Amino acid sequence: MSDSPFAAPVVLDVWCELECPDCHRALADIHALRARYGDRMAIRLRHFPLEKHKHAYAAAQAAEEAVAQGKGWPYVEAVLARTASLAAAGEPLLLEVADELGLDAEEFDTALIDGRHLLIVDADQAEGKAIGVTGTPTYVIGDERLDGGRSQEGLRERIEEIADRLLAAQD
Repeated sequence: MSDSPFAAPVVLDVWCELECPDCHRALADIHALRARYGDRMAIRLRHFPLEKHKHAYAAAQAAEEAVAQGKGWPYVEAVLARTASLAAAGEPLLLEVADELGLDAEEFDTALIDGRHLLIVDADQAEGKAIGVTGTPTYVIGDERLDGGRSQEGLRERIEEIADRLLAAQD
């Protein structure tokens, strides 16, 4: 899932899951990176549902349905703002958020039943495992992987250093 439809000079992959409180805290860094780099950095959410969160897999599928309906990032941010509620309420919360954003909640429900977005979620998770992602959030920029699941401390600064280096190399 990308927040930009164009090819940006720098791509930041954020391996995330929507029931993860650490991913919720990472949103502030994502907002700061968007503000600093604008269209020079594409930020792509990559799904990595963890087994310990029983609604994360459904939430990843719901996020892809939100992309299909044109509101991927607003949906992701709204769900991440309610990680504790998602843990308690499950799929009804996913439909509630869709409805609040003016999305077709009935289509969300159908998408969760028919599994139309399973391949995207499974492919993201398989790719994450292949490159050594073990927790969320994990960032990949250039050829560097940064694990935010242990601590967000200093990660945005490290991402900015790498992005600045990559952008300078393209000039």
